[in-house]
Amino acid sequence: MEFKNQWIAFIHQLQNDICAALEACDGKATFIEDAWERAEGGGGKTRVISNGNVFEKGGVNTSIVFGDVTDMMRTQLKINGDKWFACGLSLVIHPSNPFVPTVHCNYRMFELYNAAGETIDRWFGGGTDLTPYYLFEEDARHFHQTYKNACDQFDPSFYPDFKKVCDDYFVNTHRNNERRGIGGIFYDYKKPAGEKDIEFWFGFAKACGYAFMDAYIPIVEKRKNIPYTPENKFWQEIRRGRYTEFNLVHDRGTIFGLKTNGRTESILMSLPPTVRFEYNYQPVKGSEEDKLLQACLHPVDWLNTAIDINEDDWSKKVNSC
Repeated sequence: MEFKNQWIAFIHQLQNDICAALEACDGKATFIEDAWERAEGGGGKTRVISNGNVFEKGGVNTSIVFGDVTDMMRTQLKINGDKWFACGLSLVIHPSNPFVPTVHCNYRMFELYNAAGETIDRWFGGGTDLTPYYLFEEDARHFHQTYKNACDQFDPSFYPDFKKVCDDYFVNTHRNNERRGIGGIFYDYKKPAGEKDIEFWFGFAKACGYAFMDAYIPIVEKRKNIPYTPENKFWQEIRRGRYTEFNLVHDRGTIFGLKTNGRTESILMSLPPTVRFEYNYQPVKGSEEDKLLQACLHPVDWLNTAIDINEDDWSKKVNSC
């Protein structure tokens, strides 16, 4: 029980700190909190930001939920036990400017108990990934380097392993394995054992959770004032459509929430405010839109990829639109 309370306190503090950082970056909008309760047990705090200087829509949510393990959960989610508990933070931020990427972040802990209330299983999971609409290789490198640095503090094998898991997870398999974005890290079902005990995974979640601000905020600050055209916004909405498809068709977190009678408004908070579904839309070959699409067709080693577009050249290009 003591560790569970430590985890809950961490998740709530992380929510507070991330919200404060995003509000400072936006400079106008503030988060509105919607506290809710779940009839079967637990509840959460949904915090939503919208119509800001920078952020068109976003949410930073925490939840503490628990209940009985149902037959449906045993069959479809492949878990056993008598009761379960889950606590985590999940965020999705959709900026207005197409040159600022969308970002997703999630860190959580899950426990299972027997009929006597004893903990019989526990695991940790989470990750952060980036979904740009226009590709700046230096931003991709910064984002991935930040998470490599966080991972390397704990185990040098983590970043390459968790990057691969992320690359392989956020995929629209129904669209010829097109990636949702440029990845990041993702890990799941990490159970304490040996030297990688409960405090190890707790420390790792803290490091990765707080790395979010170092990884994302500098990118937003650098790109938020780039002028953009209706054509840039059109492309952003095309790619937002792909984002929506993944979240509704493939995302395990969405599926788990809906199958455990989670709060629908909080679960679907991740969806962007506006999207486009144009029949068989293809960007012009060789365009910046096509460059982004090509980068999403297969995993990229961003820390060893040459930057092939000069920052000054790019600024001249977008300012001439």
